[in-house]
Amino acid sequence: MKTWLDKKAHWLLLAPFLILFAIFILLPVLAAVGLSFTYFNTVQTPTWAGIQNYISLMTKDPIFMQKILPNTIKFAVIVGPGGFILSFFMAWLLAQLTRGPRTVLAVILYSPSMIGGVTMSVVWKVIFSSDQAGYLNSMLLSLGVINEPIKWLQSEQFLMPIMILVSLWSSMGVGFLAMLSGVINGDREIYEAAYIDGVSNRFQEIMYITIPTMKPQMLFGATMAIVNAFKTSDIGVQLSGSNPTPQYAGSLIVNHIQDYGFIRNEMGYAAALSVVLLLLIFFSSRVAKKLFSD
Repeated sequence: MKTWLDKKAHWLLLAPFLILFAIFILLPVLAAVGLSFTYFNTVQTPTWAGIQNYISLMTKDPIFMQKILPNTIKFAVIVGPGGFILSFFMAWLLAQLTRGPRTVLAVILYSPSMIGGVTMSVVWKVIFSSDQAGYLNSMLLSLGVINEPIKWLQSEQFLMPIMILVSLWSSMGVGFLAMLSGVINGDREIYEAAYIDGVSNRFQEIMYITIPTMKPQMLFGATMAIVNAFKTSDIGVQLSGSNPTPQYAGSLIVNHIQDYGFIRNEMGYAAALSVVLLLLIFFSSRVAKKLFSD
């Protein structure tokens, strides 16, 4: 007969995770939701404001509705799916190589995601520097394409595309490694059987075998791509050197949260923005789950 300890052993094993999850995930989320219904300036005691912060967000914050929200959606829609597709494509290409070259190239592709934002911005700021010493300006001037240097990182027209380029370059993170593992460890017998049954080229192999057999890795990669796309904040600020970015051209919702929370000390409003960000990530993740769940 099982003792009480035997029956509850699985809860004892789960207890450390549940405690850490409650402290570092659940409580901060609940605190943010609670603060979003208050006025809190970090000095005085929070006072109840009801849904006023959410009303202000939609009706009294033109910067959010006209700049921040469109920028965030545009950035996430391009970088999220774009980074995911690029990660899968590169993972599939590397899987066709032998172990040695594959390992070296995987490390090279993965390394940008490990580089700190400051280091990454230094590299790209050299390329897009606004003077003649910038690599891109220097090349275009020498070719006669432009007559004077372009201020790439202070331009409302160019900052967002540069942010997207840098983000795609550094998008080969853990999602990429998960998909690479899924492609490499696929059951070869399934591929052999599929070719016997009529699969005749690599495209059909990817569509009918590779993707269906690695849906868990695809779901993980999609979720990580979505989360990374929405939570990105430092790229625009570090490239342009200011927060908010020039004309809010590269400002995203996380930058807006930092602006109101840590510069203006309007924590209640910042919490409401955080809840909106959480909802965007949640619904986007649900879409990814619908696409890749069995």
